[in-house]
Amino acid sequence: MRDRSIMIGMGALLATPVLVWLALPGRFSFPLLLAVCLVPFLHRIQTLGSVWKAWRCGLAVGAVMHVLQLYWIVSVLRQYGGLEWYLATPAMLLLCVYMGLYPAVFAAGFHYLVRSPQAIVPVLGGSALWVGLDWLRSWLFGGFPWMDVGYGLWSYPWLLQGVDLVGHYGLTFIIVMLNIVLLTSLQRTRPVMQRVIGASVCVVIIGSWLSYSAVRGQQVDDLIVSADKAALGIVQGNVEQTRKWSPEERLRTVKDYVRLSDDLLESGPASLVVWPETALPFYPRRDELLQPLIDMVWEKHVSVLSGAPWYEVEEDRTKRLVRYYNGAMLMDPSTSFVVGYYKSHLVPFGEYVPLKKYLPFIAPLVEAAGDFTAGRIDRTLDAGVIRSGVLICYESIFGEIGRAWVKAGANLLINLTNDAWYGKSSAPHQSWAMTVYRAVETRRSLLRSANTGISGYIDPTGAIGIESELFEQWAATVTVPLLDVQTIFVGGGYLFAPLNGMLALLLVFVTAAGTGRRRDNLGEPK
Repeated sequence: MRDRSIMIGMGALLATPVLVWLALPGRFSFPLLLAVCLVPFLHRIQTLGSVWKAWRCGLAVGAVMHVLQLYWIVSVLRQYGGLEWYLATPAMLLLCVYMGLYPAVFAAGFHYLVRSPQAIVPVLGGSALWVGLDWLRSWLFGGFPWMDVGYGLWSYPWLLQGVDLVGHYGLTFIIVMLNIVLLTSLQRTRPVMQRVIGASVCVVIIGSWLSYSAVRGQQVDDLIVSADKAALGIVQGNVEQTRKWSPEERLRTVKDYVRLSDDLLESGPASLVVWPETALPFYPRRDELLQPLIDMVWEKHVSVLSGAPWYEVEEDRTKRLVRYYNGAMLMDPSTSFVVGYYKSHLVPFGEYVPLKKYLPFIAPLVEAAGDFTAGRIDRTLDAGVIRSGVLICYESIFGEIGRAWVKAGANLLINLTNDAWYGKSSAPHQSWAMTVYRAVETRRSLLRSANTGISGYIDPTGAIGIESELFEQWAATVTVPLLDVQTIFVGGGYLFAPLNGMLALLLVFVTAAGTGRRRDNLGEPK
């Protein structure tokens, strides 16, 4: 019997991580598995006899689940961080253990919720708890909201339209709820009516989401038809990460992007041409390498938005302080002026070292990329009727940043990124999938220019208008609508996730207290 229990435990430990890995975006995916991927994990939680055992199960499942999603971090740390495999692998595993803490807390809470005599409590409480923990992970210690389960439906625009109400967390809620309903429906110990009520609530919520998506999708299509349009160019230079920063290759890199842009403009006009993150591999201030770009902007009379490092110098009588930024630079021929945006959400241990004073041994990890200072979202980058909000690199996985740009007046979102770090792993596909949701949440057209791909255009319904292949030179012109509508998500719907967390805490507390009282009444040990 003990051997059988161990086998069941190991099966639950592996089944859910593998099913989630197969369901979520990557080089391949099977999204239908989202409907059942959590059931083995949920079932295992309810069979465990203590909250501590549930917590340990959640930690193990969560850690394995994230190892399958984040394996590519090892190659990034080895190739670009200069770490040997015996240091890079533990670093990745340590991150995955941290990520596993959130499923661990979920498992501990669900251990109580599933014991409620009311079937609706684990259905709503468990879904709310998962969403609340995803939200917590999105900002705690800088935040790393990578591959929430709601992102698994990115390629189905007809399912995404409710995202403009509550963000991608709405789909996460529905997916978790569906898995819990499948679990509770199989519990023979529950009265039939209780199981029917839980399933009915699930049907009503999913039906409401689908009905709203159908109506809202048509409304947005109508807005797109009547909206102002702009022709925009996207350029993907496919410059090797190890080559672009070498002194002898910098001019060649700039000329490559100028050549691709010239060829693009020969095929048709564009109001704005977009280059990727750090497409200019030098500090543009007073650098002669900028001259080919300046010539193109004036000759073609076109605005160019490019990623570029930047620095600002602050001097007084006692000291000289230089601040470095990962920036976006807009060159507009009508103003003869360079304006920009400095990345506001930096990558921990990639662009800066948290608590650097206390962790000096980690500082070498950022030497290749630079130790940057965070900027802030202040004003849009304007070119004619275009008011751009810029998401640099993994800023595209934070719904709050897209929302802030729309509040600042953006009628277009542009994601500049360099995914060359990830190689041909699942990471570029995952990053592209998460970016889709920023367009739907804000109802803005979204252009993405990535050094090695995936580059493309996402319309305000979340439909992919055009996309590139990985690791090839590519350029395209697209005509996009410029919408000014403000969504419920931008106005206040972003509070859905933290409110779920508060509701979950209340339900866990009440059910845990109720479980304790029932044990007392039965004379059972606590």
